[in-house]
Amino acid sequence: MLQKIQNLNYLLIFLVVLITFIGAAGLYSAADGFFNPWASRHLIRFAVLLLLSIIIAFIDIRLIYKFSYFIFLLFFLLLLSVELFGVFGKGATRWISLFGFSLQPSELVKIGIILALAKFYHDLKFDNVKKISYLFFPFLILFFPFILVATQPDLGTALSIIILGTFILFASGIRIWKFVFGILIFIISIPILLNFLKPYQKDRIISFLNPEGDALGRGYQLIQSKIALGSGGLSGKGFLEGTQSYLQYLPEKQTDFIFTLIGEEFGFIGTIFIIFLFLLLITICFYVSIKCSHVFGRILSIGVGTNLFIYVIMNISMVSGLVPVVGIPLPLISYGGSAMLSIMISIGLLLNMELNANIKKINYA
Repeated sequence: MLQKIQNLNYLLIFLVVLITFIGAAGLYSAADGFFNPWASRHLIRFAVLLLLSIIIAFIDIRLIYKFSYFIFLLFFLLLLSVELFGVFGKGATRWISLFGFSLQPSELVKIGIILALAKFYHDLKFDNVKKISYLFFPFLILFFPFILVATQPDLGTALSIIILGTFILFASGIRIWKFVFGILIFIISIPILLNFLKPYQKDRIISFLNPEGDALGRGYQLIQSKIALGSGGLSGKGFLEGTQSYLQYLPEKQTDFIFTLIGEEFGFIGTIFIIFLFLLLITICFYVSIKCSHVFGRILSIGVGTNLFIYVIMNISMVSGLVPVVGIPLPLISYGGSAMLSIMISIGLLLNMELNANIKKINYA
């Protein structure tokens, strides 16, 4: 145990702590210079979940491998329970109340998908990876969570599930022509899929294409976000000096649009620094994947890194007006317990994979 403690990736832990404290500073600013209600809860959650990550790091990897399908099934059942016991909020039913806490299972199910696909391809012989018949199980692993999340409706998370699964399948050795074929089918299906969009989702697409067309309505959030980012300039207006935030022009400044608040107060330099930290964190994920001698660890590490990348790229693109607003948080910075829980479980799994990187073969416990 002492050796494992010494071998923990402390650079990874330091980056996670640093990014979280940057998030707490942003939430402190979003609350007009008060720790309550967001920054204090953010830090308390993180302290508890960091301990959980360390515990996960020391769990026998054989147990994680053995129960990967069970963990996926557990998270999937939580996702399914949203249809029965879900709590409505912000135009969708995405949360369940569990032991007095609000939980968004769609965030957790992505961890289950990573674990299930990592175990599947670890068990699969290399010669069978390229056979179409062996795509059926991964397809089911992705399809059912996608459908459930899309019907909540949560189109942003549903798309992130598909992108995450596609990256993992590509890393597992699936031939490129199969992805090209899938993309063509998706493009052809777009006119049909548009008919299933909710009115507010269509409004988001319209506001993305022409936010100025309804500047005080559908396009208000995106316009204010761009103004805040642009007004930050090179070095920003200074901590606690963001006028868009303090004058209440910027909606959802503590959750999905916190990157905009930081951009206004710390400018281009501040936003680039955050992007650099995330790139370093994602790079460590792929480095751990390269270190792993077993397929399970390689795919799991790639999945964790890809999931982080999707969070970051979609959130920053969303608040910058490069993609429609889809409600994706910025990991460890945005206020929200479910996303942080998902990310910290991922970090614990990543630490575990690195500690067990030299294992040649994982047998059942």
